[in-house]
Amino acid sequence: MAMSDLGDQVKSARFSEPDAPWVMRTYSGHSSAKASNQLYRLNLEKGQTGLSIAFDLPTQIGFDPDDFQARGEVGKVGVPIVHLGDIEELFDGIPIEKMNTSMTINATAAWLLGLYIALARKRGLDERVLSGTTQNDIIKEYLSRGTFIFPPEASKRLIVDTITYTVGRVPKWNPINICSYHLQEAGATPVQEVAYALATAVGVLDAVKESKRIPESEFPLVVGRISFFVNAGIRFIEENAKMRAFNVMWDQICQERYQVTDEKLRRFRYGVQVNSLGLTEQQPENNVPRIVLESLGVLLSRDARARALQLPAWNEALGLPRPWDQQWSLRIQQILALETDLLDYPDIFEGSIVMDSLVKEIVQGATVELEEILSAGGVFSFIDELKSRLVRSQSERTSKIEKGELAVVGVNRFVNTEPSPLSESKLGTHLVIDPKVEAEMVEATKAWRLKRNSGEVEDKLDALKAAAKSDDNLMEATIQLALVGGTTGEWARALREVFGEYRAPTGVSGGFGQREAILRDLASSARSLDGGPPRLLVAKPGLDGHSNGAEQIAVAARDAGFEVIYQGIRLTPHQIAVAARDEDVDLVGISILSGSHLELVPQIIAELAEQGSEALVVVGGIIPEADQKVLIEAGVARIYTPKDYEISQIMHDLLELTVRQRAQISNV
Repeated sequence: MAMSDLGDQVKSARFSEPDAPWVMRTYSGHSSAKASNQLYRLNLEKGQTGLSIAFDLPTQIGFDPDDFQARGEVGKVGVPIVHLGDIEELFDGIPIEKMNTSMTINATAAWLLGLYIALARKRGLDERVLSGTTQNDIIKEYLSRGTFIFPPEASKRLIVDTITYTVGRVPKWNPINICSYHLQEAGATPVQEVAYALATAVGVLDAVKESKRIPESEFPLVVGRISFFVNAGIRFIEENAKMRAFNVMWDQICQERYQVTDEKLRRFRYGVQVNSLGLTEQQPENNVPRIVLESLGVLLSRDARARALQLPAWNEALGLPRPWDQQWSLRIQQILALETDLLDYPDIFEGSIVMDSLVKEIVQGATVELEEILSAGGVFSFIDELKSRLVRSQSERTSKIEKGELAVVGVNRFVNTEPSPLSESKLGTHLVIDPKVEAEMVEATKAWRLKRNSGEVEDKLDALKAAAKSDDNLMEATIQLALVGGTTGEWARALREVFGEYRAPTGVSGGFGQREAILRDLASSARSLDGGPPRLLVAKPGLDGHSNGAEQIAVAARDAGFEVIYQGIRLTPHQIAVAARDEDVDLVGISILSGSHLELVPQIIAELAEQGSEALVVVGGIIPEADQKVLIEAGVARIYTPKDYEISQIMHDLLELTVRQRAQISNV
């Protein structure tokens, strides 16, 4: 071949015009609607092209700020949204008819969508112009993240209602964003992530079909509105193969199961946040190259490229990111889109033997898992088993890190480091929410209730409950409640009365043997203790549902010969103290990742004293050094943060604490 011919071929491989960039977002919101609005407008001015709203835990789980179960949680991990006035303030000066808005909301998704539609109506907008996404994936909440309220059947009904309402009346809206992101955070392998996400999509679409609310001729439009939200880890070649496998399998499902002939409606549409679980407290500056490389897993391949991307900040293992931290992550996206040649070429993996083989391997494995789930009655019937599998996978992963089989730079390799100007800056390392925020929100909520027409609210709540007891779509009743000033807590309370509440499986049925070899001698010592093995109560107070750490401690402790009591998430300090008393435990292990440790841990210590329990308290979570000193002074015996990745060493510490505490009690 002549060099000129080769040059012509290479030249033709480049697009005459680059592809348009993906939608660029940052996942943000905190303190109040007003503070978050200022942050959103600032980010949009910096070149962000879409909004991704983080809600606080009370909003996600259906509590108003003045509810006792919301104490210590208001405005911590996202923005508190209580009523229509908050939504108006959140989007003040932002033209929602021109905006693509993503809401990371699940159990209360119908309510937040109802508020957004109510806002559009108040502004005189046709709701058909609204564009965006409600995550609305309750399965991954049961399996990994924990912000669920209602039982599976009731939750499925709410999802079906939002889908069937929006397809006809808000056609640009993605009513559900099947979210495999948190499945990977909970330990899912690429095969499991693909299989479980697609099983959820099938479960939802089958439920819509069974509702008979959508004519057969229009059902492909429902399929076309399904979107996905995916995780991208550091193994970016494997992640790229995973996304190609998603494309292959989704296209097949759309054609064969749902007879969708329009190729556009079969498109696998997905957004991404890259992996936050892999971000490290140790040498946090290493997180920046991790974030860039993880982005490549969903950007390199044109045929499987993400339609929207949001990146975590370098300091998320330390605390909440500040505006500058989020700006850095936005700049990463802009550099990739505008300075590199990522968007200039067709798919660079087309024809790759290695990539094709890896895609085939993931497709085959995921197909086996998916068929097993469907043959067992579908994902809504298989929650307990899937939860157990994720706990097992996470145990395998953390054990490999602990043994050094899975390298993490700065954690189990190359741990020596120079002082970091980022971590030791006088400006601090992360955002700290002013404690006054919660008190202000409580008073604002009470004031809102006083100025509205309470009779109208009661009428609309009665209408909502009546709709819930019937087969009526709940969306219009939800919107009407929003328009008269109903609150998040009132909406959720009304549906709790009708549907009840749900306790999801913990996935912890005993040790899975991942650390049996490491902990064999320790287990022997634990079982031979005078008074029997150490008794450990693992507890998650407050509304934080990120239970991966608590589950791994529970599993490892059982492998270490401990007797373990773990009752799941969202326990009150009083419930924890009563359980510690009734189970006569030596240790209470508290797991908190929401930033509410200063409020909740002292309450637990006080409640333990009230119940007469002499159990020692140990705490794990994202806890800044200054807060650690406060907790130690309050009586906490040990504190573990993400840098304490050697779970076997934690087990040794807990055994030592038990021996010391029993000796002290016997000498009194």
